[in-house]
Amino acid sequence: MAKQPVRVHIFNQGYTLLSDGDAAEVHRAAEEIDQLMTSIATLVNSPDATRIAVLACLHLADKLHAAERKLEGFEARSERLASMLRKTLPD
Repeated sequence: MAKQPVRVHIFNQGYTLLSDGDAAEVHRAAEEIDQLMTSIATLVNSPDATRIAVLACLHLADKLHAAERKLEGFEARSERLASMLRKTLPD
């Protein structure tokens, strides 16, 4: 599938993104980022878009790391269960 341009607005700036996925998903992601940056701007009371973008990136990186740790826990649990099943079930 060819990449299609998708126009979004984040923190009062327009961007044209190329996406080979669903444009609605791109719009939802942009809306979430816009809301995050707006809430951070309110909390830090700063008009500096770069500072707000960096804080938003740090927030998202923290969420990503938490999700990765959770996934690692699920993977470890899944492997333990699979190991128990292999020992229990006949070949």
